[in-house]
Amino acid sequence: MTRKSLDDYNCSIARTLDIVGDQWSILIIRDAFLGIETFSDFHKRIGVARNILTNRLLKLVQHNILSKKHISAKRARYTLTQKGRELLPTLIAIMQWGDKWIFGAGEEPVRVVDRETRSPIQQVGIVSRSGKFLSPEDLLFERSPG
Repeated sequence: MTRKSLDDYNCSIARTLDIVGDQWSILIIRDAFLGIETFSDFHKRIGVARNILTNRLLKLVQHNILSKKHISAKRARYTLTQKGRELLPTLIAIMQWGDKWIFGAGEEPVRVVDRETRSPIQQVGIVSRSGKFLSPEDLLFERSPG
């Protein structure tokens, strides 16, 4: 079964999901943030079929989420690009949502803390330019020139 491309949608969410919206791509990106760099290490951690992993790594490299550097004739190292690193707030938001609604308080599998202070990070949210946290009721979606 072939997945429908969302590339023709005039929607940032749809086009982003077309690139990183499947479970395997998100887990690859998560593991890249955790320092995983090689095909074999991604394969061991995620447990996805080799052909799917190959396909997802290729797609993430094609879209400049990961860079690929050959370290030998048969081995490559995958690292996050700046574009890929900027997905971190999205991953943290998904993780915090799962911590709250799937695991529950005190049952979180991983705790993200500030490296310097070792204190938990702030909940991801929508913040106005003045620093106020906004709720959905505070937002208005307007058409843009694009």
